[in-house]
Amino acid sequence: MTKADDWVLKRLRRRKRRDAVFEALGVGAVLAALGALLWLLLSVLGSGVSAFSQHFMILNVVVAPEVVSPDGARDEASLRKANYRRLVQQAMEARFPQAVSRSDRRALYSLVSMSGAADEIRTRVVRNPDLIGRTIAIAAPTSDDIDQLLKGRIDRAAPEALRRVNDRQIAWADALVVTGEIKRKFNTIFFTRGDSRDPELAGIAGAAAGSALALLVTFVLAVPIGVGAAVYLEEFAPKNRLTALIEVNINNLAAVPSVIFGLLGLAVFLNAFGMPRSAPLVGGMVLALMTLPTVIIATRAALKAVPPSVREGALALGASPLQATTHHVLPMAAPGVMTGSIIGMAQALGETAPLLMIGMVAFVTQAPSDFTSPATVLPVQIFLWSDSPERAWEERASAAIIVLLGFLIFINLAAILLRRRFQRNG
Repeated sequence: MTKADDWVLKRLRRRKRRDAVFEALGVGAVLAALGALLWLLLSVLGSGVSAFSQHFMILNVVVAPEVVSPDGARDEASLRKANYRRLVQQAMEARFPQAVSRSDRRALYSLVSMSGAADEIRTRVVRNPDLIGRTIAIAAPTSDDIDQLLKGRIDRAAPEALRRVNDRQIAWADALVVTGEIKRKFNTIFFTRGDSRDPELAGIAGAAAGSALALLVTFVLAVPIGVGAAVYLEEFAPKNRLTALIEVNINNLAAVPSVIFGLLGLAVFLNAFGMPRSAPLVGGMVLALMTLPTVIIATRAALKAVPPSVREGALALGASPLQATTHHVLPMAAPGVMTGSIIGMAQALGETAPLLMIGMVAFVTQAPSDFTSPATVLPVQIFLWSDSPERAWEERASAAIIVLLGFLIFINLAAILLRRRFQRNG
């Protein structure tokens, strides 16, 4: 073997070693990314899955006429103003007559969600005033502390001074579990109610409705305008300095931090035009501005991927440029256009910063009735809950993250399926 052959072999071995190291680094990077993603998902699931169930207490409540209707009036306005909390307290006192001191009764009342139980009684009595004077059974959510205790999220072995529940409350709660008066059920409250100051009564219905309305506005504005702008720039616009400047600015806008779009919406839509704060209409318009560059860039990339022979063949057969674009080029680019549009909508669904700037942090207990009603959205709701100190809010925030991730996965899956369907049709 000559020196030249030996030198070549050494170079080959060195190159193979470098290739092996590079491959190992690539595999390691992929595994590290997957590990981080798995850790994140397991962390969120571990914290939030328990929020999909909740403990409820069965209470036998005497609807005392002297409390609900002391003057005998049974009109709706009078019945709504009655002191239903007192009925709940009387039911708790009747269940545990040994709680006689003020501190014992205060601890006893903390077993159940007073607001939730009182609202349930109020709703049933207003709907049927004939219940006055009778004993009714209601299923009221337990307080957030008792719920967390029974889910094992509060350490029973910790010193009493370091727990949010004392030994008497633990004994009472355990006794109610043994007798079946406290049961764990699917948490419908989380999906059917809006925000609340009590964790056990808080839900995502208002935020989900706000997100849906805002995304509808975003879709109506961003997709038609974005696709139309992309088609014009790619197929019809003259290639000059002006169009080159527009293209550069579109690419730059795609990299602008989302909070800048929120500042733009605050300055233009709210201050200049006087539009309502915290409204899905304004939120959708801000998100549409943020989504437009993504839709335009994705649509232009899809149009460029169409073979030039398609345009040339259509034009050679007598089609006008508009007909060639709308009848041939755009349908072939539809998979890329739909994918880019849906991914842009998924990005808008997870945005928080621009919506914070336009005031979509309202405390909303009801779902918005229209596009101008005060509302919040899921990412902002998660932000607000995660900033609250109680342990139950952490559980609610994690559960809302799971729901949001589910929506994002569904949207991305829809993008993949649409792309495949359009590709087969093409």
